[in-house]
Amino acid sequence: MLILNRRHALGLMGAAAGTLALPGYLRAQGARPSLTIAVQKISNNNTLDPYHEQSNVGERVFFPNLWEGLILRDWMGNQGPVPGLATEWTRLDDQTIELKLREGVRFHNGDEMTAEDVAFSFSPERVFADTEPAGGKTIYAEDYRPQTGKDLPAAVPGIGRRLWPALAGIEVVDKYTVRLHNATPDVTLEGRLYAYGSQILSRRGWDEAATYADWAKKPVTTGPYMVEEYRPDVSLTLVAFDDYWGGRPPLERITFVEVPEVASRVNGLLSGEYDFACDLPPDQIASVQNAAGFEVQSSTIWNHRISTFNTENEILADPLVRRAMTHSIDRRAIVDSLWGGMTVIPAGLQFESFRASDMFIEGWTVPEYNPELARDLLRQANYKGDAIPYRLLNNYYINQTPNGQIMVEMWRQVGLNVEIQMVENWGQIHAHEGVKGVRDWSASNNINDPITPIVVQFGPNSQIQQMRDWSNDEMNQLCVLMETSTDHDKRKAAAKRMLEICEREDPAYQVLHQNAVFTGMRSDLNWRAAPAFAMDFRAGNWAD
Repeated sequence: MLILNRRHALGLMGAAAGTLALPGYLRAQGARPSLTIAVQKISNNNTLDPYHEQSNVGERVFFPNLWEGLILRDWMGNQGPVPGLATEWTRLDDQTIELKLREGVRFHNGDEMTAEDVAFSFSPERVFADTEPAGGKTIYAEDYRPQTGKDLPAAVPGIGRRLWPALAGIEVVDKYTVRLHNATPDVTLEGRLYAYGSQILSRRGWDEAATYADWAKKPVTTGPYMVEEYRPDVSLTLVAFDDYWGGRPPLERITFVEVPEVASRVNGLLSGEYDFACDLPPDQIASVQNAAGFEVQSSTIWNHRISTFNTENEILADPLVRRAMTHSIDRRAIVDSLWGGMTVIPAGLQFESFRASDMFIEGWTVPEYNPELARDLLRQANYKGDAIPYRLLNNYYINQTPNGQIMVEMWRQVGLNVEIQMVENWGQIHAHEGVKGVRDWSASNNINDPITPIVVQFGPNSQIQQMRDWSNDEMNQLCVLMETSTDHDKRKAAAKRMLEICEREDPAYQVLHQNAVFTGMRSDLNWRAAPAFAMDFRAGNWAD
């Protein structure tokens, strides 16, 4: 992590006019402070359910303040596993893990967490519906239409099997002991237990909610903060849960306010309206740093910015055209011009953390920037200059719009006619009406293994394949091997072959750069940003 001081910011971004800010109102609520955080977006689906909100913005508000799993991710450290709602876990065999639950953990409704709650959190009613514990099959949302208000949203069973392809169920051994049973061997089970889709909820809280929508706006969980009020597209307020097993939370309230415009987030921070402003682009760093009493914290994170291709489009159905698109992009120019060199170009869809499990493919790179090769590929494809649509959100990602404009110009220079279509939300991005082509996305690593992101995001039950954007039979077979094999050498060879397919032969995506987060804040808060979208407001990351 990098904490930018004023001199560093000026050196990177150039001089900007300083702005003086009035003191904030941090300690307005008794002995504990309350905070207001300006974010670009709170939730894409207007729920607080990790299974229904698979997004970067969801990570920020969910973890680690609201939702918790049996094993926790070390957000402020190496992002690896640490004890959470379970104090210990033991592999019984390739398909089974036994976990000892932490005793005395309370849900926000006052109930003690027991093995029954854990079992329900991974149940068909909560997640899987009637899906089978077997990978390699695409589960489509249209197969699960809710019949009542209490039924799961149509997308959730497929997402459940995306994250837990072969989970057969949770066995209750006793009040504080459970066994996780998988239908197949899986070397990544421990990792899945601290990734998205492993969080524990109160069975009674679920049962007492009149509808899924009611529950999903105020889930009963175990985290240090609980939902006080959620106003979709406006704000989310979390309030301290003083019976938290990890000790009394240091803040009274945390209010996330949706402020889509960057300038409004920055101005609100400097005026004292907000204590934090998230998702700042690099060119705004100097204006925050120049203001007395403010700083910007920055870090590259376990997330890569990518763009993906829709092969239902008759032009993009030809892999030669997609290959040409990947060789047209000067990634270094984008990193230098839009990011001030403050992020890196990764080795394809890989993360340095893969080295911990010896699954990093050495020598692999993103496709080279080679305009002449791109032109030759287009000649081979007999491309005639027909328009390729590019559905683009207005800066959901940092610098998304200028990045899109730059890529369109780079594509134009090799003869590709890519047309931007500005849209308002993800529903319009994925809509089957009209012709789809290119879109933006990002890919996160939640486990020290290529299972995330390449299998989860591009395998047979990925969103890409559920939306019918792209599919490859060999890739899908390799994904099953990755999910079920315990042979390290075979898994590593499969990971390499998947990169060859998805980035070279039959491109599903192109990697642009590693993502980075820039968070403006008041300097007197003594808070540290994690190398992630998540914002940690537990006692260990807050100095009174």
